[in-house]
Amino acid sequence: MKDPAPHKKTRRAPPEGGPVTMATVGRMAGVSQVTVSRALSNPEKVSAATMQRIQEAIRVTGFVPNALAGALASRKSSLITALVPSITNVVYSSLLHGFSEIMRAEGYQLMVSETGFLPETEEALIFTHLSRRPDGILLTGIHHSAAARKMLLGAGIPVVEFWDITESPIDCCVGFSHTETGRRTAEAAFGWGYRRAATVSAGDERALRRRDGFRSRFAELSGDRDIPGITGEAGPASLQSGRLALSALIAEHAFQGGVIHCSSDQSAHGIVTEARSRGLRVPEDIAVIGFGDQDYAGFTDPPLTTVRVDRDRLGRAAARAMLTRFRGEEDPERVTDIGFEVIRRGSA
Repeated sequence: MKDPAPHKKTRRAPPEGGPVTMATVGRMAGVSQVTVSRALSNPEKVSAATMQRIQEAIRVTGFVPNALAGALASRKSSLITALVPSITNVVYSSLLHGFSEIMRAEGYQLMVSETGFLPETEEALIFTHLSRRPDGILLTGIHHSAAARKMLLGAGIPVVEFWDITESPIDCCVGFSHTETGRRTAEAAFGWGYRRAATVSAGDERALRRRDGFRSRFAELSGDRDIPGITGEAGPASLQSGRLALSALIAEHAFQGGVIHCSSDQSAHGIVTEARSRGLRVPEDIAVIGFGDQDYAGFTDPPLTTVRVDRDRLGRAAARAMLTRFRGEEDPERVTDIGFEVIRRGSA
């Protein structure tokens, strides 16, 4: 199809205060809105001279094409959305790095939102993200509200749940067993000779499963059914919460001479700091085990004993799982368990 004859060139700036539209670009380029649309969707149908004028008008006006409109026509947005509890937490940022690197190489872009730790916030954000018509969605964890699951199942797009595993994912999941990390840590601590234990945990459900796995297994091994614990509210742990937790364990339970299982390296670091400020030796008077193997974990004084999860590997495995869904490969793996490792250092 030949381009319509161009009108007289009128390279005037668009009016101030209003949005720049396809019609604005057409007026500046001296062509119709239909021709601008054709140039953006099927550039091979537009002459080189006309395309040059349109591109110049786009540059001058700062016009951004409506990708969503094109996505509705092609049923492909090249957009992946991700929901994580915290965008500042290095655990999730490092996971997303590996995931995003692979998806970008395949032509997809990532949109990320922070859910916090409340299911109703996640549910509202799932609704918002699905309204953008993404090609796939990445979710943290496996526990979602009934309404959220219904929306995700009805969307008909690949859903990858990561940082956890279940035998009944919405679509597929990539992660590890949080309960098993607690149980394995208890076995390690008992094997190292500890016979008394306490727990310090954040209040989110994954942290609680790690705590409960440790408590139940340590009780089985030691016969001690009275394991004291401090549990915070749902939300990120911190050095401050660790210091306060040790103060409470000492004040309320006179706890010394055992090992403290922590749901994160942040709280473990806080416990070590508080213990040192009180003149307690670590690990002789108070032993500490964290979770996450943060970048600083091997450089505290003493270095933290912790649980390591290969976050970059996990993010990349999640990307491969989503790409497998896009390609429609037969019998894709629904559950990918990447495992974990207990790392013994100086704090226990």
